[in-house]
Amino acid sequence: PSAGVHIILPDYYSPANMGLIDPETSDGRVIFLLPWLNHTIAGTTDTPCDVTSSPTPTEKDISFILNEVKNYLSPDVTVRRGDVLSAWSGIRPLVKDPNKEDTQSLVRNHVIHVSPSGLVTIAGGKWTTYRSMALETIDAAVAASNLDPAKESQTDGLLLEGAHEWTPTTYIKIVQDQGVDTPVAIHLAETYGDRAFSVLKMASRTGQRFPIIGKRLHPEYPYIEAEVRYAVREYAMTAVDVISRRLRIAFLNAKAAEETLPRIIDIMAEELNWSKAEKAKQMEEAVYFLKTQMGQDANRAAKESIPITLTKSEVAEYVRRFNNLDKERKGYLTVNDIRTILKQNSRHDQDISGDELHSILSEIDTNENGQVELDEYLQLMSAIKSGVISHSRFAQIADEKSYGQRMERSGGGI
Repeated sequence: PSAGVHIILPDYYSPANMGLIDPETSDGRVIFLLPWLNHTIAGTTDTPCDVTSSPTPTEKDISFILNEVKNYLSPDVTVRRGDVLSAWSGIRPLVKDPNKEDTQSLVRNHVIHVSPSGLVTIAGGKWTTYRSMALETIDAAVAASNLDPAKESQTDGLLLEGAHEWTPTTYIKIVQDQGVDTPVAIHLAETYGDRAFSVLKMASRTGQRFPIIGKRLHPEYPYIEAEVRYAVREYAMTAVDVISRRLRIAFLNAKAAEETLPRIIDIMAEELNWSKAEKAKQMEEAVYFLKTQMGQDANRAAKESIPITLTKSEVAEYVRRFNNLDKERKGYLTVNDIRTILKQNSRHDQDISGDELHSILSEIDTNENGQVELDEYLQLMSAIKSGVISHSRFAQIADEKSYGQRMERSGGGI
C-alpha cells in the first residue's frame, strides 16, 4: 500500500472557487490546493507504508507539501508551518492488475477481474468513486452471467437521503423559519440537505435575540450541539466518530476539535448514559486520535526541533515577561498559575474551565511534565518568530500581563 498525507491551511491560501493541481512536482508526485469547507486542503504524498489502522502524518511529508505549495504562490506570501491546522495520512490500496501481462505494475484506481469460474472481484479504488465502482462491477457481473436486466443502472442521478427536497436556497428557509444564523444555516443545508430540519428539532435555544436556536460547539465553526445528538441517533458511539466523520472539525482544525471535546462528550453522555469512567475513556481516546492521526504530534516534533534563534534583546524581554508571570520565582508555571493570571485579567470575569487551562498548558509544555519552564517559553517564542507556530494563547497571556493589551484568541496551527 501507499500513504498519502493531506494538510489543511487557512482559506487565504486558495481562491474560493478555484483549485490547482500539478501532476509533475519536483519528484514526480502530484500536488494540489483546493478550497474545502472555508479552508484550503493541500496534498499529497505517495510513500510506501505498512498496513495500519492508525496511519500517522510525518513531519517529512508535511514539509514536502509546504515546500511544494510555495512554488505556486506569490513570493510575498509566507508559507508557514504554523498555518497547518490539521494533517492526516490515508492508505491507498494498490493492486496488481491480473488482466495485464506486466504483473509488476500497480494500479491506483480500481480493478475488476472475472475469473474463469465467473467470480467477479473488485479491488482497489477509493470512497470518492464508489458509484462508478459499483456500476462497473454490476455491469461486469451482468456480462459474465449473460443476464438480461429489466433496466439499466439507476445509480446515476439516484438521490441520497436529504436531497429530495433540497434546493440551493434551503439555507434561507432555515434562517427565516428557524432563527439560525446564516453560516450555520448554510452548513446544515449543505451537510444534511432537507434533513437539516430534523437536526434543528433537537436544537436548544441560545438565550440570545439572534440566533434563536443552534448553540455552536466552537465560536469559529458552524457546528452546533444538536448535530451531536443527531449523530448519536444515527448510531455514532464514540467521540472520535463525531469529531472526525460526523462533524469534520478534526480534519479542519485539530486544536479546535480538542476544544469542543468536553461539550461533545457531555452531550453524548446524556444521550448514551455514559458513566464518568466512560467519559474519561472517550476523552483519552479522542485526544490520542488528534495527536497521532490528525497531526498534533507532528507539530510538537516540529516545534521541538526549532533552535532558539532569538536576539539578546528578545531573550531579555521574554525572560522579563516570564518572570512577570512567575511571581513566586519557582522557575516554572503551573495550571493554577495560569488560572490566577487569567482571573487577574479584567476581561476574564468568569471561571476558566479546567479543560481550557490544560489545553493552554499543552501548547507549550513540550516535555509534558505539567509545568512550563523558561526554556519552553523561549522555544515557543522562537517557533513563533520563525513561523513554525502562527499563534499561541500562552504567548498572548504573557503579552497581556506585560502590557495589558487585549489579544484575540489563537486560531493558529496544530
